[in-house]
Amino acid sequence: MDQNEPTASIESAHAELLRTFPFSDVEDFEDADRGFIATLDDPAVRNADGDVVWDASTFDFLSGDAPTSVNPSLWRQGQLVAKHGLYQVVEGLYQVRGFDLSVVSFIEGETGVVVVDPLLTAETAVAALALYREHRGDRPIVAVVYTHSHIDHFGGIFGMVSQEEVDDGKVQIVAPDGFLEHAIAENVYAGTAMSRRSAYMYGATLARGPQGQVGAGLGQSTSTGEPGIIVPTLLITTTGETHTFDGVEIEFQMAPGTEAPSEMHLYFPGFRALCMAENATHTLHNLLTLRGAVVRDPHVWSQYLTEAIVLFGDKTDVLFAPTTGPRGAPTRSSRTSPSNETSTATCTTRPCG
Repeated sequence: MDQNEPTASIESAHAELLRTFPFSDVEDFEDADRGFIATLDDPAVRNADGDVVWDASTFDFLSGDAPTSVNPSLWRQGQLVAKHGLYQVVEGLYQVRGFDLSVVSFIEGETGVVVVDPLLTAETAVAALALYREHRGDRPIVAVVYTHSHIDHFGGIFGMVSQEEVDDGKVQIVAPDGFLEHAIAENVYAGTAMSRRSAYMYGATLARGPQGQVGAGLGQSTSTGEPGIIVPTLLITTTGETHTFDGVEIEFQMAPGTEAPSEMHLYFPGFRALCMAENATHTLHNLLTLRGAVVRDPHVWSQYLTEAIVLFGDKTDVLFAPTTGPRGAPTRSSRTSPSNETSTATCTTRPCG
C-alpha cells in the first residue's frame, strides 16, 4: 500500500505538542521498567498451525524520538506499553505485559495462584502462563477473576484453565454481577459488527511502523488467536464483599456502568495493592468507542473512582490494572498480613488516587 508523507498541518500540530507537553519527564518509563524479570527469547506467539497471532518484536521500531508522521504522545505511549515480559509488582504479585492488548496478573497464594484477566486469546495466555511458571514455578491456578465484560479480559481463559477443571471445582471463575449478559451482548449479539469495527479501531492488520500501526494507547494491538469464555462460578454483587482463594484475600468494589457496563475493582489487603480494572490506567479511555461498545457515563465513572479513594486510598501502596503498568511503589520489600490497624502508608511516587 502506498504511504503518503505527513502534511504540513499534521507536522505542525505534532511539533506544537512537543513544545507543550513535558516529554522530558521520564518517571513513567522508570515505573514501566521496575520489577522486570524476563521475557521470551522469541516474542512471536503462534497458533497450532504455526501462524503468528502476536509478535511483540514488530514494535521494535518504537525507539528514539517520534517521527513527524506520528503524534508524539501516541509514540511515547507506544514505547511504554510495548515493553514486554514478566514483571514483579510487589512480592507475590506478578504481571505479564506486552503479550496482548491487555495485561494478565498472577497473585500467589499458599500453594497456588489467582489469575486476574487472562488476556484476549488462548495462544497469548498460554505463552504468558508459561513465562510466569518458568520463573515462579508450576503453581496450580485456583481462581480466575474477570474484572469486567470486555473480551480482552476474559477471552484467553482456555489458555489458563480447562472447562473440566472448573466443572470439577478445582478452579473458581469470578466475575462482577451482569458479566455474562453484557459479554454475550457485545460479543455474540453484536459480535460481527463489533469485530469489524474493532479491526478499524485497533488497526491490527496494518503493517507496523511510523506510517502504519503504532499502538492503541491502552496496549499495542489485539492478538489474532482464538478467544473463548467459561461461565463464572462466583458472581460478585456487593461492594465490600470479601472472598479468599488459597490464602489470597480479595475485597471487591462494584463499579458498574463505568469503562464497562459490568466491572469491579479488587483490593488485596495482604499485598496492599489495588486493581482498578480499566477505570484508572495510564491512558484516557473513550467515552464512546469507535467499535460501538455501550456508551460510558463519566459522572458515574468519577463517583466510583472517588469511592475507591475513600475505601482504599489510605491502605494502598500500589495500583495495578489489566492494561498498562502499575503506579506507585511498595513501602515494604515483602507482602504483609492483613491488619485491623489504621494505615498511614502512601504511594511513594504519586498519590494513590
